[in-house]
Amino acid sequence: MIPPRPDPDHLLARLQEEAVRADRGRFKIFFGASAGVGKTFAMLSAARAARANGVDVVVGVVETHGRAETQALVDGLERLPPKAVAYRDRTLATFDLDAALARRPQLILMDELAFSNVAGARHPKRWQDVEELLDAGIDVWSTVNVQHLETLNDVVSGITGVQVRETVPDRVFDEADEVVIVDLPPDDLLQRLKEGKVYMPEQAATAVRNFFRKGNLIALRELALRRTADRVDDEMLDYRRSRSVAPVWQTREALLLCIGPDERGDKLVHATARMAAQLGVPWHCIHVETPRLQRLPEAARQHVFRLLKLAQESGARTATLAGASLPAAVVKYAHEFNLSRVVLGRDPRRHAPPWRQTLAEAVGAQGIDLDVIQIALPERGRHRPSADRSTAPDAAAGRAVRPYAWSAAVCGLAGLATAPLHAVLEPTNIVMLFLLAVVFVAVRFGRGPAVLAAFLSVGAFDFFYVPPRFTFNVGDAQYLVTFAVMLVVALVIGQLTAGLKFQARVATSREERVRALYEMSRDLSGALVPEQIAGIAARFLKSEFGARVALMLAGPDDRMTTAVPLADLPTGIEAGVAQWAFDHAEASGLGTHTLPASPLLYLPLKAPMRMRGVLVIEPRDPARLAGPEQRQLLETCASLLAISIERIHYVEVAQSTIVQMESERLRHSLLAAISHDLRTPLAALVSMADTLALTAGEGSGRPAEIAQAMRDAASRMSSQVSNLLDMARLQSGQVHLRRQWLPLEESLGGAIRAVQGVLAPGRVRVRLAGDLPLVHIDPALFERVLCNLLENAAKYAPAGSPIDIGAVVAGDHVRIVVDDQGPGLPPQREEAVFEMFERGRKESATPGVGLGLAICRAIVEAHGGTIRGETRDGGGARFTIDLPRGDPPSLDLPPSEDTEDSHE
Repeated sequence: MIPPRPDPDHLLARLQEEAVRADRGRFKIFFGASAGVGKTFAMLSAARAARANGVDVVVGVVETHGRAETQALVDGLERLPPKAVAYRDRTLATFDLDAALARRPQLILMDELAFSNVAGARHPKRWQDVEELLDAGIDVWSTVNVQHLETLNDVVSGITGVQVRETVPDRVFDEADEVVIVDLPPDDLLQRLKEGKVYMPEQAATAVRNFFRKGNLIALRELALRRTADRVDDEMLDYRRSRSVAPVWQTREALLLCIGPDERGDKLVHATARMAAQLGVPWHCIHVETPRLQRLPEAARQHVFRLLKLAQESGARTATLAGASLPAAVVKYAHEFNLSRVVLGRDPRRHAPPWRQTLAEAVGAQGIDLDVIQIALPERGRHRPSADRSTAPDAAAGRAVRPYAWSAAVCGLAGLATAPLHAVLEPTNIVMLFLLAVVFVAVRFGRGPAVLAAFLSVGAFDFFYVPPRFTFNVGDAQYLVTFAVMLVVALVIGQLTAGLKFQARVATSREERVRALYEMSRDLSGALVPEQIAGIAARFLKSEFGARVALMLAGPDDRMTTAVPLADLPTGIEAGVAQWAFDHAEASGLGTHTLPASPLLYLPLKAPMRMRGVLVIEPRDPARLAGPEQRQLLETCASLLAISIERIHYVEVAQSTIVQMESERLRHSLLAAISHDLRTPLAALVSMADTLALTAGEGSGRPAEIAQAMRDAASRMSSQVSNLLDMARLQSGQVHLRRQWLPLEESLGGAIRAVQGVLAPGRVRVRLAGDLPLVHIDPALFERVLCNLLENAAKYAPAGSPIDIGAVVAGDHVRIVVDDQGPGLPPQREEAVFEMFERGRKESATPGVGLGLAICRAIVEAHGGTIRGETRDGGGARFTIDLPRGDPPSLDLPPSEDTEDSHE
């Protein structure tokens, strides 16, 4: 048997893929069902063996979880020092990607692939660090559990009841060069848990009661083994395609069903779906469009599309193929996807003539390595289903007869054209003209009319040109050979021409679809606003399906907004149906199981990161959306649109982030420059005002008042400049907390003394709980917080009104509350007042630049606390600070009562 010729496109794609992989590091994953099966141990053991063979091995990240045997394997291997990252008021150690790229070892170990990096790292996920290492040409080994695969996360949570937050895209797992399954029976894993080899003893008991139940471990083990088997199966298919392997390898059971326009195909689909479910194997369902089936009436074609859709909903992988021979197409597809069993229908009352093979016999003869399963079809009814009857039989009959009439007319014209040439041309040349007519009919009208033209041409040649003329008698028996050869040649030419025409038509339609998708993706790559994306989608779907479309985008609250404006929008768009499609990530409306009576089809726009909106389609002819290929084309279009919408979203995010970063950098530079340049002249101005007051003497009238006013104005400006400088230092990260365990009264007393110049004596009323613990604060900075809150209250509260400060223990926090009797905070702007240069009232005579509360929030959050503002029910503003209680040192102090006093 001659091996098939390799596909040039596959060869080119394989060469390009190998060129990319040549410059990329190799990725190896140690894969297991759950924690404790020994993935890290297996990785370290293999790494030590690789180092013994001269491989430059570096440990990037390895989590030993306190296991002595794992730590023993780490000892002796070079370990990359971690990078210190400041997070809030702590310093955390994380993987140093830049150091790894600079060190550039042959192999680096990166344990726990699904791990989330510390905030502030270059990538949020460890698998993204791994991809950058691979792109740099460094080999990487890593570990991952089955529950961390993104597509299996929901399945695992349904089995175990535990939602795993850290996941790895399946793409990363599938693109790994090698996956090593590390397996351990559930009983052995439970024994390891009891021995404390997985978790600490107190944690192990809880784990056994929850996640590590034996039933959970069995299910996870099956998932891991099946996922690995699927990956190995994909690798085997890639190998077969790259090597053009023809015979089927019996490595895994799989079914292939071939359906046609028969109205009894529902039984085939249902029976094959049940068989696949019983065997637990995948199955495929195909329909082969031969030139004969291309002439099916529209009702029969819709029936085929419905069967393919039914098979797809039953779990099959569907495809519509084009081929001149039905058995050859079935065998080729089975070999390409390594499907060992072919399922066909068998009509018990239909018998092929002895010289003609049935479809099952032809498939068995051409695919000698395939098992053919025949399913008996029920007896045909007396009448076809209504779906198969034409709604206009006379019109259909007319359309069916018309090509044959044209065939007869062409043959008649050929006879008339050759009549004057009878005395000039030899009979053999006249035969060539009749064959030319057969070729024309085959190209123009197809196979059936070409067969009729072949017989008519032979008859016309006999009647008009073979002696005795104008009769069907043959005077010379040699002409019988001419007739036979002419008929055979005409039939062969007609068959080949019709087949080539069919294949050319199929290739042209596919090329047009691919070209349209390419042009659409090219246009989408340059789109900058949603209106452009909507316009591109409208042009594509109108040209391909004659449909009107609407693009509905998700708002900030994931609610469907109005459609993007277009010139020709569908009518009757239902926002509720669109919202359902968006929320459930499933198509709804026309041709689906959800509101199928709707005239519109709602397709969700699924982007890689999240749902982006809904594509609403109103087809002029709903039948054009019924086929699987058409639906796949629509889904591809929706996917391209979703990716484009997500792209422009992140472009906008990146641009706004850059603008914000630059504005913040400029703001910080201006704050620092102004603060430093103004502090010195302001201090000098205050000193000169004091000197002027001393020179004028006490009670000297107007000069003393002017000097005091100058001093007060300079002091206020100096305070504002200090706020500017403090804000610049806080946001630049140059401030380091000098925290101490102190009683809250100490900072509060210092703040009250510092604001004596702006607060009248007795305005501040303090109530502190007697059981207040020590607080872990930076005294100077936290005193600034209290000062700013008191100054803010003094600005906005009526003169002489009281300002209340209270502190209590609230759970694991110490809560400080500052109340005033002022107008309160502006509605809907309770959070905005904590932003820089934001003030309670846009137009106000109250002095200030809007930095006091921003500084308060920055300092409180640096302490790990929170601050919020609100308007009290009885009027006035309330600011609440929650500080972590921590673990203060014990003090042997006598108990104290609640205190309530006034400070001057």
